[in-house]
Amino acid sequence: MKKTSTRLADGRELIYYDLRDDQVREAVDHRPLERTVTTSEIRRDPLLGDSIAVASHRQGRIYHPPADECPLCPSRDGRLSEIPDSSYDVVVFENRFPSLAGDSGRCEVVCFTSDHNASFADLDEEQAALVLEAWTDRTSELSHLPSVEQVFCFENRGAEIGVTLGHPHGQIYAYPFITPRTALMLRSLAAHKEAAGGENLFDAVLERELAGERVVLEGEHWAAFVPYAAHWPYEVHLYPRRRVPDLLALDEAARTEFPKVYLELLRRFDRIFGENEPPTPYISAWHQAPFGALEDFEGVNRDDFALHLELFTIRRTSGKLKFLAGSESGMSVFINDVPPERAAERLREVAS
Repeated sequence: MKKTSTRLADGRELIYYDLRDDQVREAVDHRPLERTVTTSEIRRDPLLGDSIAVASHRQGRIYHPPADECPLCPSRDGRLSEIPDSSYDVVVFENRFPSLAGDSGRCEVVCFTSDHNASFADLDEEQAALVLEAWTDRTSELSHLPSVEQVFCFENRGAEIGVTLGHPHGQIYAYPFITPRTALMLRSLAAHKEAAGGENLFDAVLERELAGERVVLEGEHWAAFVPYAAHWPYEVHLYPRRRVPDLLALDEAARTEFPKVYLELLRRFDRIFGENEPPTPYISAWHQAPFGALEDFEGVNRDDFALHLELFTIRRTSGKLKFLAGSESGMSVFINDVPPERAAERLREVAS
């Protein structure tokens, strides 16, 4: 992998990740852009104890442009985009309309391929491995920013999810706090460790799931299952068999196997509802240990956390979506329409 860092016309950082070590990146962003001005602000809810970002400048972000005006395609034929070069393998750049900025963190866009009509599932294993390298490198770099406590790599896919740009891409959020979801896991981890004589909760969950009926697929270094208490109609958790806290800690064997396993999962998701259905909308989310202090979670350290990927869709059956209504949105009590055992069975049925 070759990494080349440059700057866009408004000062934002852009990084090319190339498969070839001899690739030269010298294209200049000639757009007449003014410096990006953001108004991101973090506010803490005194009742719930969580934090939200207020980012009014995002109202002006690009919304469902036609394919020939996509800002994530390379700059070609006189049309200038967010990527100055005429081609790329993988590219990462600072979001022009970030939810988090400055002392409030950082938001980046990850373009998986220059092919506008592709999806992550269409990538070959070499390209998917390059995306993994980009995720890992950005996790490392962002973790060293003074304001950052947690790094979150994710992909939103599909208009039903709320995606406004059709080009295959994901995002990275670098939060200035430990997110509520991760805090819940850390509290459960600490409580279990104390109650179970030091046993690691993630290890116990993985062992139990792999001995049960909700396993979707297994590799030598990775395993995927539908969790016992899945929140979403079709939800899969992908774990490395050797517990590590973050992407940086994956060994070479796990990195080598990941593309094959992950691409198979994504391709199965697209077959859940039948060959004639549109591509399955999904969210794919990496859970990594925070880089900030963990003094609020007594007895827990970073190495107790288990890196894992959560992949789920809001489509519950052909032509029907799972909406978060009163119980889910009002009380955070999910109601799942698809039994996790049936979801796992279906995901095994649609294997390649």
